[in-house]
Amino acid sequence: MKWFGGFTIKYVHGYSNKEAIRLADQADTLTGILHSDTAYPFGSKVLEAGCGVGAQTVALAKNSPEAEITSVDISRESLNQAELLINSEGIANVNFQQADIMKLPFQDNSFDHIFVCFVLEHIPNPEYALQNLKRVLKKGGSITVIEGDHGSCYFHPETEESVKVWDCLVKSQKDLKGNPMIGRELYPLLNNSGFKNVEISPKIVYVDSSRPKLVEGFIKKTIIAMVEGVKDQALEKCMIDIETWNKGIDDLYKTAEPGGTFFYNFFKGYGMK
Repeated sequence: MKWFGGFTIKYVHGYSNKEAIRLADQADTLTGILHSDTAYPFGSKVLEAGCGVGAQTVALAKNSPEAEITSVDISRESLNQAELLINSEGIANVNFQQADIMKLPFQDNSFDHIFVCFVLEHIPNPEYALQNLKRVLKKGGSITVIEGDHGSCYFHPETEESVKVWDCLVKSQKDLKGNPMIGRELYPLLNNSGFKNVEISPKIVYVDSSRPKLVEGFIKKTIIAMVEGVKDQALEKCMIDIETWNKGIDDLYKTAEPGGTFFYNFFKGYGMK
């Protein structure tokens, strides 16, 4: 459970050690796809908003070793895990601080750049969050936002049951006032929040058996692990019965077998103040 500017937010995937491992696996798998074109110069003051357990912080810090990164999250427990992860990687250019991105404890125009990854999808009012982030960004500074879009998911083989378990993920996040399709909305969100020169680039993940690292890292350890994380919510709210759930998960695993394929689209947004 988290508080964001008066809103009570329950993270759809939970805060277990298993979820922390999933996030780390996801980050390791997607680093080249999502972060290869993000780097900040010497002396830049960078705010990472909503760092969670530090899964994305590692790539951010390694790509910009001479930048000064402040990574904030509302959860002290998540920050503790993030600090352990960063220390284990020998990274020294990150400072962690507990903070609510809806009420940031920084003066106006404090940062040269802002980085937000997989955060806005969980917030009931993402435009308000972006406006708060813009306040602490210097004039001429940049914001980078990365989000997924669960409506962009296609896979083979596709069965009625596998689609139903995927829909449970979508419905669970919507029930918690999140937006699982927020990736397609980044352009209007950034524009409406007052950012200039907004650009959006799709970051496509396509997987088949010729890409074994993605089969393991993305289909199994990211996608299916993410769906499995909403099992309790889905069953408790009668979104699905246990027999359909079990078959749907088994069918999703078939997309990771020879002959199976998986497609998903992330969106990466950029804007300036």
